[in-house]
Amino acid sequence: MTAGDAQELLDRCDELAAISASATGIERVYLSAQHAQAHARAAEWMAEAGMAVRQDAAGNLVGRLEGSAPGLPALLIGSHLDTVPDAGRYDGILGVLAAIAVMGRLASRSGTLPFAVEVVAFGDEEGTRFGTTLLGSAAVAGAWREEWWGLTDRDGVTLREAFERFGLDPARVGEASREGEIFAYLETHIEQGPRLEDLGLPLGVVTGIAAARRMSLTFHGEARHCATPYDRRHDALLGAAEAVVAIERTARSLGAMATVGRMEVAPGAVNVIPGTATLSLDLRAETDAERDAALDAILDRLTAICAERGLTLERQDTHCAAAVLCDARLQAAIGEAVGSSGADGGAGAVPRLFSVAGHDAMAVAGIAPVGMTFVRCEGGISHHADEAVTLADVEVAIDALERTVEVLASAQASSSPSSW
Repeated sequence: MTAGDAQELLDRCDELAAISASATGIERVYLSAQHAQAHARAAEWMAEAGMAVRQDAAGNLVGRLEGSAPGLPALLIGSHLDTVPDAGRYDGILGVLAAIAVMGRLASRSGTLPFAVEVVAFGDEEGTRFGTTLLGSAAVAGAWREEWWGLTDRDGVTLREAFERFGLDPARVGEASREGEIFAYLETHIEQGPRLEDLGLPLGVVTGIAAARRMSLTFHGEARHCATPYDRRHDALLGAAEAVVAIERTARSLGAMATVGRMEVAPGAVNVIPGTATLSLDLRAETDAERDAALDAILDRLTAICAERGLTLERQDTHCAAAVLCDARLQAAIGEAVGSSGADGGAGAVPRLFSVAGHDAMAVAGIAPVGMTFVRCEGGISHHADEAVTLADVEVAIDALERTVEVLASAQASSSPSSW
């Protein structure tokens, strides 16, 4: 273990945390001045680690070490540097900086590897600015959608305009695609849950990433004076409030994870019965079928609530992502690496964990096998300023990532990376 690498990583997390659009917390969104500043600093660290550095056509930052011959398929390692509002300093960022730390160790011997190694800092994983997620990694996967160009931020700036202001050419976004050039992807990420902490272990192997759907649900009633008798009211807010409880109860009964994170009410006067109430729904489950079954059950219950209260329901889908399974060979390599680092606590078994949270690996899985390592985070807290990791856990995370690269190199020494 090298405590110096881990302390440097934590110091760099602190430095990036100061690059924020908010004076009261961390906020760093896609194609912003803060995006450019954070990637410029990370580019310096990549260059110091011996990498050739470039920005791709979608605003992702990429550093590369060649393997035993120029132009070999690459093992891609990384995560994202963008954040949600009032973010923690490790979600995504730890994965990028751990990859840079490993590249510093590999630089002097990369010429012996049967593949190139690249670090990627994706520009947009959170979807904070334009309302849809995984823009940076979708571009790398060749999955950019033309309809995204019309998306707008809270100031009315379109994604196309933001590209141009950032110095990117929208017509060239397809050049960010790496299909056929990446043989595998590794991502180290804080767990964003309490399971590793409950087990008393620093690292775990991710088995897959949840299927997810997001939508906006609007309950339409009738806005009338508060003098209206109860039996003549069609209160959209009461219907929505009942729906929030029903959503949780239904999802829990079916093993899904449902979250209502936002509600808006109109007209919003203290003496007027709400005529409309709009809520967000984020629904996740281990498989597509389980997710969709939970959604059907939820919508059936909401339809019944509307019938009981004389309301109508309007639904607008905003996001749909299929479940992603992590590659079995990469899971085995990560498990071997975690075990050899001593991060299994001597138990002889490395925990396998399913990720409810979404990650860039979901998009990259469209062009290459993916594998992920979870790092314990205090209290399972994420997307919050209290996000915390320990120096000791970061040490073993860097060691395990380096060891995973070595395990993959050994496995590939007698075969072509393109066979993956």
